[in-house]
Amino acid sequence: MTATMLDLERDLPFWIALTRITGVGPRRFDRLLQAFGSARAVWEASGSHLVDAGLDRRTTDAMTKLRPQIDPSVEIQHLRSLGAEAIARQDPRYPPLLSEIYDPPPVLYVQGELDPPDVPLLSIVGTRGATSYGKMAAERLAAGIAQAGVTVVSGLAYGIDVAAHRGALEAGGRTIAVLGSGLDRVYPSQHVRLAQQIVQRGAVITEFPLGTKPDARNFPQRNRIVAGIAFGTLVVEAGERSGASITAAFAAEQGRDVMAVPGSIYSPASVGTNRLIRDGAIPITRVEDILLELEPQRGTRPMAAERIVPADEMERALLDVMGNEPLHIDEIARMASLPMSIVSSGLAIMELKGLARQTGGMNYVRGN
Repeated sequence: MTATMLDLERDLPFWIALTRITGVGPRRFDRLLQAFGSARAVWEASGSHLVDAGLDRRTTDAMTKLRPQIDPSVEIQHLRSLGAEAIARQDPRYPPLLSEIYDPPPVLYVQGELDPPDVPLLSIVGTRGATSYGKMAAERLAAGIAQAGVTVVSGLAYGIDVAAHRGALEAGGRTIAVLGSGLDRVYPSQHVRLAQQIVQRGAVITEFPLGTKPDARNFPQRNRIVAGIAFGTLVVEAGERSGASITAAFAAEQGRDVMAVPGSIYSPASVGTNRLIRDGAIPITRVEDILLELEPQRGTRPMAAERIVPADEMERALLDVMGNEPLHIDEIARMASLPMSIVSSGLAIMELKGLARQTGGMNYVRGN
């Protein structure tokens, strides 16, 4: 461990303690760190010195009052008891794209394992009141990009978020859930089991310390992380007013790709996505569309061709019987000696990946 990392490890409990002080947001945190040189020095500074460093009197009084009640070393112990850790912004494991936004969180609380910097992340978001079309699109697109090596990011909410997380997991890929609460206050509580599954195949993260309740004001802050940690944001369904549209706005402000799945002009759930496309968002109808947008981020064109390959024996078996002449799905199932349920779901994923194409009437050919 380098001297710099050792210093950061020693200072980390005080970084955590400072996140418990209401009023010390990312920008104030940076100013204080610059003024005092370390989080410990900030934590131990007198009230007058904090004011001299630019901290307002109200926040200074709150910090002076709370310091005797907070033991920084105990904060670390509580995290470890949950199998979690805190990653400071100066830590090389901190997500590189997130560090580039206007106000990156000073500390990320993590259960599970973050991806290496070279792994692409895509955020998939949408309305809580998703239609069956929206859920299917989110799940299948998430499954397709997860199979292509892209980690899916979302917010663990009802509707599109959950469909995206589950699609990635069921495809054997990785996913990250971003909370608007502490790691010990998973919201909604009905998704605790899903969060546990995500920890095994990705990570659950938040900028909020343990014990933080899922207050409504936390979720716009959460959305900036959802947008900021990824190379782009895909909105699957969004109504007239939707948190997903806020996330898309954050992505646009941060110079990230904004994508949207088109929907029916008669569906209230697609008003927001159709408007995003009208205003310049990239329309997405298959996995290959997303992977092509990823190419400039990776600096290479061949990546999509390399990654859009049969993921398993089932896909290889289907490709072996398909050609340029349309075959009905019943004939494909017979020739491949596979159950219809497996063939149907497999062809749907292969369509999204560009490996297969439906020509109408449940007839399929190989993808271009």
